[in-house]
Amino acid sequence: LDLDTAKEELEEFIPHVREMSDSSIRKMAGRDLTRFKHFKKQGIPIKFGRFSQKENDQIKKNIKEFLSLTGIDNAEKLLFTSRYPEEKETINRLKAEFLFCGKIAEGIPRPWRLIYYRARKIFDPNNYKGRYTKEEKEKLKKYYAIHGNDWKKISEMMSRSNLSVAMKYSEIKSINYGPWTKEETQKLMHAVEDVIRKRSKLEAEKSSSEKSCRNLSIDREKLYQKLPWTEIETKVGTRYWRQCKQKWNSILTSKMTKGQQLYKGTKGLQAKINLIKRLYEMKVEDANEVKWEELSNAIGDVPRAYVQAKFYKLKVSCVPLWQRKTFPEIIDYLYEEKLPELEEKL
Repeated sequence: LDLDTAKEELEEFIPHVREMSDSSIRKMAGRDLTRFKHFKKQGIPIKFGRFSQKENDQIKKNIKEFLSLTGIDNAEKLLFTSRYPEEKETINRLKAEFLFCGKIAEGIPRPWRLIYYRARKIFDPNNYKGRYTKEEKEKLKKYYAIHGNDWKKISEMMSRSNLSVAMKYSEIKSINYGPWTKEETQKLMHAVEDVIRKRSKLEAEKSSSEKSCRNLSIDREKLYQKLPWTEIETKVGTRYWRQCKQKWNSILTSKMTKGQQLYKGTKGLQAKINLIKRLYEMKVEDANEVKWEELSNAIGDVPRAYVQAKFYKLKVSCVPLWQRKTFPEIIDYLYEEKLPELEEKL
C-alpha cells in the first residue's frame, strides 16, 4: 500500500495513526492491517491497555510453539537475540524463515508492536530481580549521569531490563515523598491542562474546527484517560509519574464529588455493596474486561481509577488467598461471603 492509503485504512482501527511516524505506519500496514481486517470479520475489536491473563497465556503459547518449530533453545534467545552475538545470524534466519512476526501475534487482537513488547517483558529474566539495593540505586544515578536516557546501555550494565531501570530512575531522582505543596499541585494542574489542550488542539485541527484553543470544550474522559504521565512528570519535576497520576485522580475525585467523603460511614458501606453487586452482574472472566467507567456511579460520580482502587482494597482486605483465585472466583467470594455481612452491617 502507498502511505496515504495505509493511513486511511489503518485509521479505522487506530484513530491516532496520523500522529505516528511514516516508518511506524509502514510497519503497521505490513504487520497488522491484514490481521485487523480478519479480526473485524469475526466481530472482534482491536484492544489497547493492560493485557489480560488470557492474552498473556496466548503469548506464552505462541512463543512455545515457535521455539518448538525452529529448535531455538529458549525465549530469551528469541526475543533478546543481540545478547547472543555468536548465534545472532542463525536465529534471525530462523525468525524470518518461520514468519516470527505473524506467529507471535496469532490470536491476539492488538498491534504487533505492543504484543512484542509484552512478550519481551514476560520472558526477560532481567525483569524479575526483586528490589533494588542501595548500591544499585547509586550505580543507576552514576550511569544516568554518564549515559543519559540510553536505557538499553544502562540496562546491560546493571543486568536489569530497560523498563525496570527507566522506571526506577524515575522514582529516585530528587523526588519528594511527603505531602504535596501548593506549588507542586499547581504545577501538576498546569501540566495536565497543557497536555490536554495540546491534544484537543490537534484533534480540532484535524476536524477543521474553527474554534480557538482557548475555547475548546474538553470531554470528561480526557481528564483521566491515557494521559502522558512521563511527560507530566517532567513538567512537575519533583514527583515521579505514579505520584502525579495518584494525585491527579484524588484532585478529580474531590472536584467531581464536591469534596464529599464517599467511602466513609454508611455511604461507604452502600458503595461497597453496590460495587460488589454490579461486578457480579457483569459476569466477566477477567478484570481487563470490566468497563470501569460504567461502574463509577456505583460509588458516586468518580474517576475510573478511584473505583479500581476501591475494588483492589476490597479484594485484598476481604478475600483470603486472592492471588491464587481467578477474577470470577474473587467476585463470587465477595458476593456470597462478604455481601451478606456488609448488608447486615448497613
